[in-house]
Amino acid sequence: MKIRVIALNTFGGFLRDRLIILFCALFVCVVLLMMTPLLFVRAMGAANKTQQPAGLVLSIVTGIMFLASGFGSLLAAWASADAISSEMRSGTILAVMAKPVRRWEFLLGKYLGVQLLMLVYIAAMLLLSYLLAWLGGERIHSSWWLLLLYPLVRYAVYSAMAMLLVTVLHPIVTIAIVMLISVASSVVAPGGHLPIPEVIRTSLYIFLPSTNLLSETRFLTLTQTVVNPGVWIDHVTALAYGLDYALVCFLLAVWLFHYRGLTRD
Repeated sequence: MKIRVIALNTFGGFLRDRLIILFCALFVCVVLLMMTPLLFVRAMGAANKTQQPAGLVLSIVTGIMFLASGFGSLLAAWASADAISSEMRSGTILAVMAKPVRRWEFLLGKYLGVQLLMLVYIAAMLLLSYLLAWLGGERIHSSWWLLLLYPLVRYAVYSAMAMLLVTVLHPIVTIAIVMLISVASSVVAPGGHLPIPEVIRTSLYIFLPSTNLLSETRFLTLTQTVVNPGVWIDHVTALAYGLDYALVCFLLAVWLFHYRGLTRD
C-alpha cells in the first residue's frame, strides 16, 4: 500500500514537473520538424499517383524512432535521479520516512513511479511509430508487444543505473555518467573499430549493459522480409537479461541508500 502511494505520487509529480514538460515540448517540436521529409514523400507520392518506396519511408521512420528512443533513455535516467535528489534536497524525504516507510520501500515506490512515466512515454512512442508509418503509406509488421516490452526493459536498466549513482553523486553527474555508459556500451560491442585492446573490450562488454540487445529497432520494419522475427526463447532471454541487470543495479542502490544520510547538502 505504501509503495503504491509513493509510486503514484512520484508519477503525479512528474506530470507537474516544469523541466520535464519543457523538455518534452522541445522534443515534440524536433519530432515535428523531422516529420517534414516524411510528409514531403507522402505529398509527392499522392501528386504522382505512385507508391512511396518502403526503404525511404523506413529510413525516415527509423531515424525519428531512434531519436525518440534516445530521448526516452535520457528521460528515464533524469526522472529516476531527480525523484531521489529532489526529495533529499527539499527535505520532504524525512516526512515520508516518519510515516514510517522503510528505505527500500521508498526506493521501490520511486522506481515504480518512474516506470509508470516511461510506460506512458513508450505508449506514445508506439502510437507515433504507427502514425509515421501510416503517413508514409506503409504498415509496421512488427508485433506491438515487442515495441512495448523492449524499450520498457531498456529504460528500466537506465533508471536503475541512475538510481544507483544518484545515491552517492549529484544528479547532473549521474546523468553524465549514465550517458557515458550508454556510449561506451555501444563502442565496445562486437564490430567496433576503435583501437581498444581485446581484453579491455571484452571486459567492458560483459560489465556494461548491452542496451543494443534491448533495442526495439531490431524488429522495427515496414516489410515482412527484412527482419527475422526470432523465436520466443530469444526474446525471453534478452528481456530476462535486461531485467536481471536492472535488478542488480536496484539492489545495489538499496544497499548504498541504507547507509547514507537522508539529506543532501
